[in-house]
Amino acid sequence: MQYSAKVMDHFTNPRNVGEIEDASGVGTVGNAKCGDIMRVYLDIDDDGFIKDVKFKTFGCGAAVATSSMATELIKGKHINEALKLTNRSVMDALDGLPSIKVHCSVLAEEAVRAALWDYAEKKGISIDGLEKPADDIHDSHHEDLQEED
Repeated sequence: MQYSAKVMDHFTNPRNVGEIEDASGVGTVGNAKCGDIMRVYLDIDDDGFIKDVKFKTFGCGAAVATSSMATELIKGKHINEALKLTNRSVMDALDGLPSIKVHCSVLAEEAVRAALWDYAEKKGISIDGLEKPADDIHDSHHEDLQEED
């Protein structure tokens, strides 16, 4: 299994690791099949911009790398922009993932969505296009799971 240099960099030097006390939103998702668990913390300002984002991931190197990259991609962005994050955009930013590790990018996307959902619930608002996240992410719940050759 071959990982890109960017995946290795984000695994060995993950960005935004940790927790945010009194976070605006916290999302936790897991995949029971592989045992990966991701938790994303968001600090969102009054204008809806993500001032800070942290993550904690229990899982393989690809899970850590996708968490790290996902936080980098949404930091400083407006919540509507963060909602556009997809597993494909995470994989592209990492120069791809082996097909057996694509589910890690799905977890990263879903953890961000879960944190946005928590934020919306706490604020009593709805965010267009945001649906209640699943607690356990199965491969069948997501399209676009095949890595292109």
